[in-house]
Amino acid sequence: MLYHLLVPLADSLPGANVFRYISFRTAWGILTALMLTYVMFPVFIDRMQKLRVNQIIRADGPESHRLNKVGTPTMGGVCILGGVAIATLLWSRLDTPYPWMLLIVMLGYGGIGFIDDWRKVAHQSSDGLSGRWKIVLQVLIGGGVLVYGHLSGVIEPVLPLPFLKDFVLDFRELWSGAPDALGWLYPLFGLFILVGASNAVNLTDGLDGLAIGPVMTSAATYGVLAYVAGNATFAGYLGIDYVAGAGELTVPALALVGAGLGFLWYNAYPAQVFMGDVGSLSLGGTLAILAVMTKHEILLALVGGIFVLEAASVIIQVTSYKLTKKRVFAMAPIHHHYEKRGWSEPKIIVRFWIISVVLALVALSTLKLR
Repeated sequence: MLYHLLVPLADSLPGANVFRYISFRTAWGILTALMLTYVMFPVFIDRMQKLRVNQIIRADGPESHRLNKVGTPTMGGVCILGGVAIATLLWSRLDTPYPWMLLIVMLGYGGIGFIDDWRKVAHQSSDGLSGRWKIVLQVLIGGGVLVYGHLSGVIEPVLPLPFLKDFVLDFRELWSGAPDALGWLYPLFGLFILVGASNAVNLTDGLDGLAIGPVMTSAATYGVLAYVAGNATFAGYLGIDYVAGAGELTVPALALVGAGLGFLWYNAYPAQVFMGDVGSLSLGGTLAILAVMTKHEILLALVGGIFVLEAASVIIQVTSYKLTKKRVFAMAPIHHHYEKRGWSEPKIIVRFWIISVVLALVALSTLKLR
C-alpha cells in the first residue's frame, strides 16, 4: 500500500524512492509485524483469560502438561496472522498476485484452525473439527489458489530438483499426446504439499516455542529464496528458475519472522499463550505456498525437516500399532517421546531449533551445489 502511495511521489518527495526497494520494505515489514504482535499479545492474553479460552490438554498427554499447561490461553495465532497480514498489506506491492495468493492461503487455513480451536473450547474437549473436514476445507482453499495460479500462468507446472543443474520436471511434457491435461497434475502435487505441510506444523506444535522456531527459520529461508528467485541476475548466476514478481514474497515471508519473534516473547517456556490450530495450520500452509510459488517445492522437505520428522513419527507409530500392536516410540509425535525419556522441555525445544537452523543452512547451500 505504501509503495503505491509514495513511489509516484518520488520526484517531489525526498526519500520516497527507497520504497522501490524490496530490501527496505522487507526490513520495515519485519519491524511492523514484530511491534504489532508484541503490542497485541498482552491485550489478547488478558481477553482470552477473561473469556476462559484456554488450551485443552489431551487426556493421554504427558503428565507435566496436565499439571503445568492447563489454563494457558490459546488461539494466539490470531495475533500472528494479524501482524503478518497488516505488514504485508502495508509494505508489499499489491499489483502482483503473489502476496494476495499467500494471504488467501494463510488466512483461509487460519479460519479452519479457528473453527477447530473454538469447537475444542466450546465443548471442553481435545476433539475439535474432524480430520476429514479439516482436509476437505484445506483442499478447497488451497486447491482454489493453485487452480488460479495454474490457469493464470502465475504458477508454472514445472518442478526443479535440488542438486541438479538445468534439470526441471515439466508436467506438460510427461505425455506429448495431452500436455495440457497432464499439466493439471502439478496443482494436485502442490495441494499435497499444502495439506501435508499444514498438518505437519500442527503436529509439531506441542511444546512451548517448539513450532514457532522452525517456522521462523523456514520462513527466513524462503524469504531469501523468494528474493533470489525474483531477481533475474541472481537467479541466472545461481542456476535456479527465475520467477518474475516472486521477490515480493520476501516481504510477507520475513514479516512472518517478525511476527514469530513477537509471539515467541510470550510463548517461550513457560508459555503465556499458545498459537492454537489457528496458528499452526495457517503457518504450515504459508510455508507450503511460499515453496510452491518460489519453485522450491522439494526443498521444503529439507528446510522443514523438523516438521517431516514429527509427521513421520506419527505415521510410523500408527502403522506399527495397527500392524503389530507394538509402539515404536514411547509417545508420538516424537517430541513427546523425548519427554517420556526424561528430557526437559527446554532441552527438546532448543535442540530441535538447532536442527532446524542447520537444515536451513544446508538447504541454502544447495543453491550453489548444482
